[in-house]
Amino acid sequence: MAQQPWTDKVTNPAQVGGIETSILDNGTGRGTRIAWINTGTGLRYKVVIDRAMDIADAFFNQHSLAWLSHTGITPPQPFSDKGADWLRTFGGGLLITCGLSHVGGPEQDAYGERGLHGQISNSPAEIESIIQPDLLTGQLEMSITGRIKETKIFGPSLELKRTISGTLGQPFIRIHDEVINRGNTPMPHMLLYHFNFGWPLVDEGTDIIWQGDWKAREGGINADIFHEGNDFRKCPAPLVTHNGTGEAVASIDAAPDSSGLCTAGLHNEKLEIAMALRFRKDQLPWLINWQHWGKGEYVTGLEPATNPLIGQAKAREQKELLFLAPGETRSYDLEIEILHEKAALTDFLTKHR
Repeated sequence: MAQQPWTDKVTNPAQVGGIETSILDNGTGRGTRIAWINTGTGLRYKVVIDRAMDIADAFFNQHSLAWLSHTGITPPQPFSDKGADWLRTFGGGLLITCGLSHVGGPEQDAYGERGLHGQISNSPAEIESIIQPDLLTGQLEMSITGRIKETKIFGPSLELKRTISGTLGQPFIRIHDEVINRGNTPMPHMLLYHFNFGWPLVDEGTDIIWQGDWKAREGGINADIFHEGNDFRKCPAPLVTHNGTGEAVASIDAAPDSSGLCTAGLHNEKLEIAMALRFRKDQLPWLINWQHWGKGEYVTGLEPATNPLIGQAKAREQKELLFLAPGETRSYDLEIEILHEKAALTDFLTKHR
């Protein structure tokens, strides 16, 4: 076992890091189960067990990484599935999961009515395991695994098995998801990882990093940001035009490297840190960039997805909608790394900016 800085100096592994579960007891989130995960590197984050094991607060040292909305954490509200009701419980946070059968705006067609971004984020997890690091034996891996259901009689009956893991002493968040159709008929499947980044990581001059062909969402003020000649990969000062519902969105056909890995990220030169988000092209071929620069609501989203932001009806019409056969499983792997050492920053920017 390699010598570690804490060798022979620590009694309880929690002194370095690990996973701590608790229940919120005040405010809008009262009664909601959470898990704080501390990587022992300055990277620590809050998993909301009762909200599909999504991630709320996230910090690197003193710096917040995530954007949090006025709503904050709320308990799951499984009937917030009509129209734009989803926004009532959208607390922001580092990650909100969208799907499992619909991603996009509210819609209705011959196949049913679907609310904004689906139901899964308003579903609690059944925890299967929590694995803690063990400094004495050199077991530095830690993880939390749970199952979340999107189900009703006559379907869909989809289940998400999620494992969030990391290694003590390394500034990574790793997510491994498996979506299975537990019903007896084929079911539509769409998935989007709504990562939301805020101040101070996101600030005037922060670089937004992604590669690939892009297309602005139609209508609204999307073309005011996403047009040739505008540096939409550099975060601006707050914009009055983005107050209220002002926002701009582009769908990106993410460009992979030779191994099939796509990388997006953010680089704040003033803080001397970067965030790298990695995902597989064969699993999540699209990336959504959401930019909402309203005063006091200053956020950008980098959102790997199975489809562009078009909704189930349009994906079906364009013959791009995925279906899961009975018993079929699809897997998804994502990774967030915080870069702060000069050599790592230089390498990241050279390859991806």
